[in-house]
Amino acid sequence: MAIDKIQSESINLSDTFAFTGTTTGVTSLSTASGSAPSYSARAWVNFNGTGTVAIRANGNVSSITDNGQGDYTVNFATAMADINYMVAFGGATDSSNARRIGHGGVKSAGSFDASGSYATGSVRIGYCIGDSGSGNGEMFDSKNVDVAVFR
Repeated sequence: MAIDKIQSESINLSDTFAFTGTTTGVTSLSTASGSAPSYSARAWVNFNGTGTVAIRANGNVSSITDNGQGDYTVNFATAMADINYMVAFGGATDSSNARRIGHGGVKSAGSFDASGSYATGSVRIGYCIGDSGSGNGEMFDSKNVDVAVFR
């Protein structure tokens, strides 16, 4: 019903209205239980990081750049509002060695560490593996890389 028709018919705002079609501008999420607020990912992606990098599924990710072994840039379809976001990621390594673990960080001036730099349009991550207890890792192309960005 058009707004002008609603105004001309003096609809009582206490009436119940049913809407059909697509709704836009959802500003809140429901919480399954409890009173803690829910926050959704601003971007997420699942991709194959071996050979030719290929996105399997995503939300707000336009592409992945392969910068070298275990070194990826996640490019956002819509930029973040600022650089104060959080990145969580992981991946699956070759299952032939159960002692291998995957870890990494956000890219910073030549290395991957906690002081990494964030950009509003992308984030660069590194994935490396190391034998349990060795303390040293090597950059590694993962078969399955999962990245989520929250703000």
